[in-house]
Amino acid sequence: MKFTTAYIAPAFLLLSLLSSALQAQQSSPKPGYLVFPLSTLGGATSAGLATNNLGWVMGSANLAGDQTQHATLWIAGRRIDLETLGGPNSSVEWESVKNNQGIVVGISDTSTPQPLGESWSCAIAFFPSASGNTCLGFVWQDGKMTPLPTLGGDNGVATGVNNLGQVVGWAETNFHDPTCNSPQVLQFLPYIYDLNTKQIQSLPPFPGDPDGAGTAINDNGQVAGISGLCSNAVGGASAIHAVLWENGAVTDLGNVGGLAWNTPTSINSRGDIVGFANLSGDQDAGFNPVAFLWTKSAGMQKLGTLPGDTNSIAWAINSEGQIVGQSFGGSNGSRAFLYQNGIMTPLDTLTGRTNKLKLVYANDINDFAEIVGGAHDPKTGNSPGFVAVPVP
Repeated sequence: MKFTTAYIAPAFLLLSLLSSALQAQQSSPKPGYLVFPLSTLGGATSAGLATNNLGWVMGSANLAGDQTQHATLWIAGRRIDLETLGGPNSSVEWESVKNNQGIVVGISDTSTPQPLGESWSCAIAFFPSASGNTCLGFVWQDGKMTPLPTLGGDNGVATGVNNLGQVVGWAETNFHDPTCNSPQVLQFLPYIYDLNTKQIQSLPPFPGDPDGAGTAINDNGQVAGISGLCSNAVGGASAIHAVLWENGAVTDLGNVGGLAWNTPTSINSRGDIVGFANLSGDQDAGFNPVAFLWTKSAGMQKLGTLPGDTNSIAWAINSEGQIVGQSFGGSNGSRAFLYQNGIMTPLDTLTGRTNKLKLVYANDINDFAEIVGGAHDPKTGNSPGFVAVPVP
């Protein structure tokens, strides 16, 4: 890898930090994790949203003024601004970026104004401010960001990439979808883009649904995602069904009582899927989620919440079955959790006295149990991302 030599010095710095932190904890209970904040690009906020088995941390960091953000990569203590496709914002937003050959995917504003006046998924859900421009999925490799094609429409999103070079996400077609709520206009469909053949292929929504999105992919080519209506192009009625695409077939994963916000977020090498789903209500119900785990043998099961909370989200699952996410809706605010062996534990309780951050959400975990997410710094009021490294 071309980065190897460049990161020797930062690697020594990380080892030094680990050694110092361990020495500082000799008189306190041994924690399960050591926590390190992720630097920003001049703003007050960063976010660790994905991590692969190389230990790369991917996400976003705010620029000065906190009105814009750029997709960001942290490797052995070094921060890399991945920049944009010409617009003000970009991000590695989803946790399914699992390629170990130096490929990163995400979403970015472009410099092209929205031809149909849409807001679409990127502006509504992912960026701190709406640019009024189209957004596209991107592939970043060897220091260069390249746009991904759509399915004939104006906008697209890339959520994940596996070690086979398959990119998953969702993109607009040129069909004016009557199930869209203004200002949305165009149908969007899940897709797989092959980096080797440079071909994009749409995936079929669940029968009867006009729209869908791919949110996660594993190295077996299994894709998890949502299926539903165009609606506002974000969750809700767009996620009537949580689904799995496998061998050309689409399977409904079921629900936990509600007909909206049924959203898979991560799929591991065994085909186990986690995400969040509404506890009750029809397709127009508001956001009222609980974390779920779906397995082929047991179907969809609720994971519950931390004590005192009403809601939760499972963001990622690794090959060992460890799950991370966030629990909220109580007096403690949002809390990052680690779920393993049937027990949900606040991540803060596993980090020892040297951790000065409140861990708000855990967004991803790799196969070495390294966790990334977002935190709050009570001392500064800032919201840095974090990486939590398990103590040997």
